[in-house]
Amino acid sequence: MVIDGSTKIKVLIEEDKLQEKIRQLGQRITDDYRGKTPVLVSILRGSFIFVADICRHVQIPVVFDFMAVSSYGNSKVSSGIVRITKDLEFNIEKKDVLIIEDIVDSGRTLNYLIKNLGARNPKSIEVCALLDKKVPRKQQNDIKYKGFEIPNKFVVGYGLDFAEKYRNLPFIGYIENEQ
Repeated sequence: MVIDGSTKIKVLIEEDKLQEKIRQLGQRITDDYRGKTPVLVSILRGSFIFVADICRHVQIPVVFDFMAVSSYGNSKVSSGIVRITKDLEFNIEKKDVLIIEDIVDSGRTLNYLIKNLGARNPKSIEVCALLDKKVPRKQQNDIKYKGFEIPNKFVVGYGLDFAEKYRNLPFIGYIENEQ
């Protein structure tokens, strides 16, 4: 697929496979949290499409909140410095928190989020990540609800961007002519 003139994006995960996996994850979350009202913490901006789709498959009451963090800027490589650019609106003390992430890459952002949110004394914290990139990590992340393991490629689409572009693609792809 050619987008933006010369930019070629190759499909890594097709739309129908994404939607089926999201349906399965939503069912697991429903089963595991039955009788509870978890707080789904969507990590902006990348997870906004994922949380919108998965919440329609979670058949229990949930509360939504949003955090925005940045470690990439407009680069394909993480700076290694995680910044909170938007914090939660609600108090999560004694609540069951489920972090909704688009992708776990180096794991630094997720580790930072777990520590940051854990300091707010929630009842529990679990992680739901659509994508888990196969890269060496200094610390392993415990991802209870995992969509797909992917190779070490810079991916775009379904909320994921490069320099704020390509979030609207209905599939996960990678830029074929990366430089």
